[in-house]
Amino acid sequence: MALRYLTAQLAQKIDEELMSTAGAFSLDQLMELAGLACAQTLATVYSKEEYPRVLVCCGPGNQGGDGLVAARHLGMFGYKPTIWMPKPGGKDIYQRLQTQCDNMKIPTLAPSQDTSSLRDALARSDVVLDAIFGFSFKPPVRAPFDTALPLIGSSGLPIVSVDIPSGWDVEKGNAEGLGLDPDVLISLTAPKEGVRKFMGRHFLGGRFVTKTLEEKYNLNLPEYPGFSQIVELPRPTEEGQKL
Repeated sequence: MALRYLTAQLAQKIDEELMSTAGAFSLDQLMELAGLACAQTLATVYSKEEYPRVLVCCGPGNQGGDGLVAARHLGMFGYKPTIWMPKPGGKDIYQRLQTQCDNMKIPTLAPSQDTSSLRDALARSDVVLDAIFGFSFKPPVRAPFDTALPLIGSSGLPIVSVDIPSGWDVEKGNAEGLGLDPDVLISLTAPKEGVRKFMGRHFLGGRFVTKTLEEKYNLNLPEYPGFSQIVELPRPTEEGQKL
């Protein structure tokens, strides 16, 4: 059975069900597992010996929360993360995640509409974790991200994107050509329609989908190896993923 790719509507529905009375997960739990999977993906592809300095770029929503969790875990893995989050989320969960990063002595750039600090940080980094926009993103890209995405994209640094590359439509992909072009993608729960043709290394993470939910939505998820939080997916030209 082929792996199911999710529309924006179905992705939202599954998220809501996970956190419903029936699913019984809290947002904290899901974010922790998602962020751990993101950190593990980056560490799998980019070793801390060759790529120690990670710039974690966070948006103001749940995607940014995943990024903050990933930054903390990367710090624990021995990397040297720096956080760029120009619009910190106002919810208590984001403030707690930020405090956890502060307690790990992970530097966070001061929030600003000016992207000069981002430019400087890119020059001092080895790899970027893109946790800016998630599956609920709707264009246009607004400030300061409209300036930030081209800066990140032209930096020459390898990019690991969380769930959907920032600037991509969750169903149409990078149809407008304004989004990032990552080297690695870590899809959460299940991959989204817009990344069917993604040609980089593609991982699945978020090892929290229950058997009940997987069967209900016919997700046909691959088996995770051992105790790993991630599983690598075949590229579109490989067997089982033909376009």
